[in-house]
Amino acid sequence: MPRIFDDAHLHDQPDAKTRRKLQDQRRMAYRRAIEHYAEQCQLQRELADFPELVSAGYSQQAERASRRAA
Repeated sequence: MPRIFDDAHLHDQPDAKTRRKLQDQRRMAYRRAIEHYAEQCQLQRELADFPELVSAGYSQQAERASRRAA
């Protein structure tokens, strides 16, 4: 009995070039996320040295928000 070959499932799987491109995109997104996290940690460390600036920034934002609401 002849076997019917259905190649529809082959189109679901990307070829090597497309697969590498997708892997590179995922890798770069992961790398950007790590860099963003490191930058945020660095910023937090820098702001921890000056807590008065952080609290002053919050009070200024609160004043601006109350002015806008009025």
